[in-house]
Amino acid sequence: MLNYKFNADGLIPVIIQDADSGEVLMLAYMDKTALERTLKEKKTVFYSRSRKKYWVKGETSGHVQEVVQSLTDCDQDTVLVRVRQTGGACHLGYRTCFVHELDAGGDISGVTQEKVFDPDKVYKS
Repeated sequence: MLNYKFNADGLIPVIIQDADSGEVLMLAYMDKTALERTLKEKKTVFYSRSRKKYWVKGETSGHVQEVVQSLTDCDQDTVLVRVRQTGGACHLGYRTCFVHELDAGGDISGVTQEKVFDPDKVYKS
């Protein structure tokens, strides 16, 4: 494995992009184990900073990400994973996590997408 530049917590940011449209779906983090699993299993595996555990995208929702291609930037401090997304990528129910438009002051001025699923039905406690 290359000499990736993980941060002080052992994590690297990972941009998830739709392989067909080029749309940016989300940003998450991986450690070495999550990156190795993602490359091997061809499904995205992340490390949750808040829950301190691994999670496979779609394990609860069924909205899986099939890995098509994985790339690193020139500094090897960021990874880009191109995927085929089933359902929505955002836990709030949107296709992407990047839905809140900002105004000149940095405040949210609107939402740019309609929800593609109801998170209350998908993520029952």
